[in-house]
Amino acid sequence: MSTIPLATANQIIEATIAKGTEIGAKPLSVAVLDAGGHLIAFQRSDNSSFMRFEIAAGKAYGALALGVGSRWLHAQAETRPHFLEGLSNVSGGKIVAVPGGVLVKQDGAIIGAVGVTGDSSDNDEACAVAGIEAAGFSADAG
Repeated sequence: MSTIPLATANQIIEATIAKGTEIGAKPLSVAVLDAGGHLIAFQRSDNSSFMRFEIAAGKAYGALALGVGSRWLHAQAETRPHFLEGLSNVSGGKIVAVPGGVLVKQDGAIIGAVGVTGDSSDNDEACAVAGIEAAGFSADAG
């Protein structure tokens, strides 16, 4: 199984934050997890609020937990709230089911996920996709 090296995770983060700056997003926080849900790297922009690590990691963790981008999880929360309530319970509350958690794929295989928070969920997701693609991987937002 492929993994995301630390240097590449940092490249994803830098490109994600650069995209945020380009589009005028609020300060972003970015978490990169490996396929097992373990943190590889995290950074937050200056002036990010204090719970941003938990939110960014929760978006990425949720995407990995179900093998789909967190946009799909968000849709499930709207149409199947009991499913998401149960999922939240069994995960110990780790899953954040809003867009911004994007799977990182290489040759079709999931090798990790990126979680972004700080602006609107749509902008968070767009920045994650840009960061992943800048590192040469495929992004799956769900």
